[in-house]
Order: sequence, then structure tokens, then C-alpha cells
Amino acid sequence: MKLPENLGEKIENCREDNSLKKLPVFNNVVDFSSNDYIGFSKSEIIFRNVHAYLLENEIFQNGATGSRLVSGNHSLYHIAENFIAQFHDAEAALIFNSGYDANIAFFSAVPQENDVVLYDELCHTSIKDGISISSAKSFKFNHNDFEDLERLILEFPNQLVYIVTESVFSIDGDSPNLEELIALSEKHNCYVIVDESNTLGVFGERGEGLSQYLQLHDKIFARIMTFGKGLGCYGAGILGSVELKEYLINFAKNFIYSTGLSPHSVATILIAYQHLEIEKEAIEKLRQNIIYFNQYKNLLGLKPMFVRSKSAIHCAIVPGNENAKKLEQELQDKGFDVQSILSPIVPQGQERLRFCIHNYNSQEQINQALELLRDFIF
Repeated sequence: MKLPENLGEKIENCREDNSLKKLPVFNNVVDFSSNDYIGFSKSEIIFRNVHAYLLENEIFQNGATGSRLVSGNHSLYHIAENFIAQFHDAEAALIFNSGYDANIAFFSAVPQENDVVLYDELCHTSIKDGISISSAKSFKFNHNDFEDLERLILEFPNQLVYIVTESVFSIDGDSPNLEELIALSEKHNCYVIVDESNTLGVFGERGEGLSQYLQLHDKIFARIMTFGKGLGCYGAGILGSVELKEYLINFAKNFIYSTGLSPHSVATILIAYQHLEIEKEAIEKLRQNIIYFNQYKNLLGLKPMFVRSKSAIHCAIVPGNENAKKLEQELQDKGFDVQSILSPIVPQGQERLRFCIHNYNSQEQINQALELLRDFIF
């Protein structure tokens, strides 16, 4: 059946402004695009340990599908959530099927009709989508601009205010000044929510995330951890108080009306966390690669085109969809999987190439990718 005309027009508009997306095909290219920062999705040890754990504990005999409030709450959830909470020094953890699900669940359920949500303009789409479902009022503040944030806070002196940010933004790879943000929230009695999707496995001695690494986690109302990046597996978790967990179980529709993850998926999360606790070499190798990437890009004179970042995400601004896509294709033709981010995802003139650094990237690969970028630009 033919696509409805109005949908076809939207596709045609994407073609005209060079923003049409296609599913990538991976043909033995050097990975500078995936979120598998410390290579856990490739880990044979984790793969073997998951299956051994399921067999040894006969978990496969106890699993059932369904909502966790009906038949899907197998015993492994309790074990995994307790381990995650302990790992992150949180009172409680609640597992969701994905980071998108976790953000939709939290922001659609927690802020109430008379509350106010103030969010960074570069927050992930899943956060914005969750806020849009909420009955609370919401306003965006300029990226990492806490003067603008305080201006907004002062407009609502008698209302409960939630402040939402990310510890590392996937669009830029940069981070907010969390110490300043916490101080501002305490000054005005606000509740802070931090999405830590891009810091798990990256920041901290055990890869515990940025806010915990900075010892600010106990001043944050909720942290959202996505497992599909640093842990290389499926799912996500919301960290907070025991009362917050109880509230989400009772009022988060994404939790109530979704089939829970299979025992195999939850076992993978648990084993990946256990591996993260002891896998200091992989985290340190990633940290060294990030330092090396920054040093070499500066040496090649590329620093002005890159957004400042100490994370695993590094973005080179290449204005114009056509220019960004052309550079993406040239790098991919040379065997380097670097992805472009195009408008309207980012504002016009802020199109970019995003380099994701991994512990398994070699210094030679980093050299070659950056040298090709320099040659294409200059």
C-alpha cells in the first residue's frame, strides 16, 4: 500500500535538505561511532559468565514474561537491582527496558500539574518526550547557562521545581558544572535529575559515572543510567530513594504496562556490572585514548572546530548538512565509521561530525582518522 501523501512529503523534505537518514551498513570499518565505549558488547568473558550464571542458578526455570506487576518479576531482578544500587551508592534502583523507556516513565509520572520542569536545551529527545507527556509546566534554559536557569527559577518562587540536565551531552560531548548546579538547586530548594547515559563506564575509578565520581550523587534526586552504552547491553536504571522506586512502580505507565526484560537480559546487566567493578584496565585504556585524541587533534590544529570535551564523545562542527554528510562519506570510504549529526537535530550552522572514542581504538587509528579530517578540511 502506498505511503500517505502527507508522510511522503515529509520524506521528500528530508531529501531536499540532505537530512534523510538511512540504516548504516558495517563492512569491517574502524568504529568511531558506537556507544560501546569499553568494549563490553564484544566481551567473550561476559557472554560466557552470563550463560554460566543462568545455568548454575537454574534461572531459566523461573523466568516468565509479562509485566513485573503480574508475572514478569523473576527473582533475578531483585538481585540485579540491589547490586546496581550498591554499586552506585544509591538507596534503590529500578530497571527499565531502555533509556528511552526510563526517561519517558520518570518525566511523565513524577512532575505534577502545579510543578515546573526546567531542562537544558540540549537534553536528549527521550527527556523532552517524557516532559511533553507530563502535566507540569516546562521551560528550557540555555545550554549549561546557570544564569539563565536561575532567571527561570525566580519566576516560580512558590512552586516545586525540577532541574534536568545530562552529565555528558550526546550532541556535544561536554558536561555541565555539576557543583555549580547543585549549589544553585540547594539555594532555591529545587530537585535535580541527571541523565548519566554517557558516563557509565567512562568516569570514575570503576566507571560509576560523573556525579558519583565528583561525590555529588547524594545531592541528586534521581540519576538515569542507560546500559546500552558503557555496559554494552540492553536496559536502563533509575537510581534514587526507596520512596521514589515505590512511586515509580505504582505510577510510571512504562513500567506498569510493559513486559519486563527476560532473565537472560537481566543476567547480562548484572554480570556486566560485576565485570565493570573489577575491569579497571579497560576503563583506564579508554581514559588514555580520550587524552590522546585531544592531544593529537590539538597538534594537528583542529582544536578550534571541536567542542571542548573530556568525555568519550568529540564533535567537530562542520556547518551545513551537505558539508557534514560529504565529510562523513569521505571518512567512511577510507574505512572510518564516523557519523554526522545534521539539522534539524542540531541548529542550522551547527552540523557536526561525532567521534566516539573506545578503549579498543588504537593510537594509529586515531592518528589516521584525525589526519584524514585535517586533509579534507584544509
